[in-house]
Amino acid sequence: MFGQCIGVSEQAFAYQQSFEDLGTPLHEVPFVVIDLETTGASPADCAITEIGAVKLRGGECLGTYQTLVDPGCAIPPEITVLTGITQAMVMRAPRIEAVMPSLLEFADGAVIVGHNVRFDVSFLNAALTRLGRPRLAERSIDTLGLARRLLRDEVPNCRLGTLADRLRLSHKPSHRALDDALATGDLLHFLLERAATLGVLGLEDLIALPKLAGSPQAKKLHLTEGLPREPGVYMFKDSRDEVLYVGKASNLRSRVRSYFSTDERRKVGQLLRETHRIDHQVCRNGLEASVLELRLIHQHLPRFNRQGARADKYPYIKLTLNERFPRLSVVRKVNDDKALYLGPVASTRAAKRVIEAIQSAAPVRRCSLTSRASPHADACASAQLGVSCCPCSGATSEAEYAAVIEELVTNLTSRPDRLLAPLAARIDRLAAEQRYEEAADVRDRADALTGLLRRHRRFDLLRRAGRLRLRIGNAWVELLDGRLWRSGHADDPGEHCALDDPGTPEAPPTEPLPVPKRAEADELLAVVSWLERNADKVTIEEVEGVLANPLPAVPVFKPKTKSPARRTATRTGLTPLRRSASAPRPRISRIA
Repeated sequence: MFGQCIGVSEQAFAYQQSFEDLGTPLHEVPFVVIDLETTGASPADCAITEIGAVKLRGGECLGTYQTLVDPGCAIPPEITVLTGITQAMVMRAPRIEAVMPSLLEFADGAVIVGHNVRFDVSFLNAALTRLGRPRLAERSIDTLGLARRLLRDEVPNCRLGTLADRLRLSHKPSHRALDDALATGDLLHFLLERAATLGVLGLEDLIALPKLAGSPQAKKLHLTEGLPREPGVYMFKDSRDEVLYVGKASNLRSRVRSYFSTDERRKVGQLLRETHRIDHQVCRNGLEASVLELRLIHQHLPRFNRQGARADKYPYIKLTLNERFPRLSVVRKVNDDKALYLGPVASTRAAKRVIEAIQSAAPVRRCSLTSRASPHADACASAQLGVSCCPCSGATSEAEYAAVIEELVTNLTSRPDRLLAPLAARIDRLAAEQRYEEAADVRDRADALTGLLRRHRRFDLLRRAGRLRLRIGNAWVELLDGRLWRSGHADDPGEHCALDDPGTPEAPPTEPLPVPKRAEADELLAVVSWLERNADKVTIEEVEGVLANPLPAVPVFKPKTKSPARRTATRTGLTPLRRSASAPRPRISRIA
């Protein structure tokens, strides 16, 4: 299974982590608590009359800042009554353009804190905009939002004065800027201590806490304390150690903690109520995380994973070659009965659409009768219309029907262009007759069929390649018969993350490969999707098998808007992958 490896970017496999990825410890973060007194509530029409600020770090006060500001307008009487600031007091005070440089220098590099901090920041940003300066870029902490989440059951309200009295803070607010800033600083320290009981020890977690603590299961936030900020897979487990849910993330800590805040799916509340432990596995990259997630889902079948709940119910399309008059059907299990299977398919509805497309292009039988019941019995509707060679009509011999099936098998496996040509002609005819809804229906059926055939092509191409080594940036991955086997980093070849041998059976390139089972198909699809997303970044270093497809391309019936890299991958399969200088000459053709 995977080893514990350094987390990397899903797209580029970069290994160097930033301090933000590691999380900034709160005792190292400088905070500047700011409070403003103004002439009113609107930054568009009102001005600042006083600024107070205090700089804190690690529980220590590093300095204070206080100044009156000439607002350039009259101070309303009600504001004077509230704050005690009169027109005479600000008459000789500096204007905001003279104050702002020193305030910005005082707050440089610190996180802005305030009680209803949006009010204070809005006035500062309005002043900066009028002065032609850039707006404040620093992240901010709102003690009002933190108090509402952490103390709402202990206090009648979260006004600064109420909190200062109930919590017995050292400083009391007085509607003067510095006094209020000092009181807010005391409140911040109290809230940091309370937040630590929930496992909040880093700046990023503190910023997210007002939303996280809003969950009814906020008391379980401590289960996320050991989660790193790296890519990997996480598992929610109940009291019996059974896996409830498996997921993957590029940032494990951030993703798991989001379940306590922004994730509003209906079953998340029940999931959190039943969760008693959260395990995780760090992965080297997004591809490993995707594969490990799939394997764990198929192994445990977690009931909160929709994919896990249906993993054993994927439908297949079966052509019953072991019957005298083969027909198409939807089945749930692949047997060793020499029938031709296509799939797995996402749903029974999708499988039926594929069957409708095949039946529209080939006269395969549609009824359940294998022979004419009596000379006077009526043939089925499709036989009467002449769109199928059903034996119930009595007009098709077993040998003639065998020729129809032989051609259908050839078209499904190697010549899809001949199978899809009648559908394309029908779409053109219906469009010419302005029967657009019917043309769209045929197009959708043809698109379902081509999607399935194209997916099989991609699966088979990767499975025939044997051991395939790819490089992206400074990292490498190895696929074994299409499934992820190992990965590593060019700067450290001695260490790698390795999976158990997938055990996919090998087959000579000239023989048809068996249809992939459900778990294998999911993994192959994850690998194919990753290759398509990174087609312009991946270099092929080594191929043991054959990475080429001599078959004609599968036509496209439903073009979709995609990114340039995705369009390139769709158009040419693996062709965009760059070839290493040490790799063999190109044995790459088209996946499609």
